[in-house]
Amino acid sequence: MGEYYMYLSKFTYYSFRVLICLAKNRNKFFRVEDLSNELEIPISHLRKVVWKLAKSGVILSTKGRYGGIILNIEPEDINIYDIVKITEKNLSIFECFDKDEVCQYMISECKIKRIMNNAQNKFINEFSKYTLEDLI
Repeated sequence: MGEYYMYLSKFTYYSFRVLICLAKNRNKFFRVEDLSNELEIPISHLRKVVWKLAKSGVILSTKGRYGGIILNIEPEDINIYDIVKITEKNLSIFECFDKDEVCQYMISECKIKRIMNNAQNKFINEFSKYTLEDLI
C-alpha cells in the first residue's frame, strides 16, 4: 500500500506563486527565464507549470521576440480550488477513496471512510471560498 498524505504538491505551490506574480503585474508579459529567476523556481519545473496553466487557459503564453506569459483571466474569476484541481493528480486522502478493493472493511458503510470524506470535503470547501484576488 502506498503512503497518502494530506498535502499539496510543489507543483501546486509553484503554480500559486506564478499566478500571484502575474496577478500583481497584470499588464506585464514575463519571459519564463525571468520569472524563474524572480521567483527562484527551477526553470525545468516552471516550464511544466506554465504549460499546464496555459493548457487550462488560466494564463496566455505567446512565443516570439515579444512573447511571454500573462494572466488570461481576471484574478477575481480564478477560484483557488480550480487551480488545485488543475495541478493535483489525486486529491484523495486515502487509498480506499479510489479503490474499494484495498480494504475489505472500507465499504460504503465504513464509518472511518465517512469521517475522512467529510474532512476532505471541508478541505475542498475551504479552498473554494477564495479567488486569486484574495491572495494578492
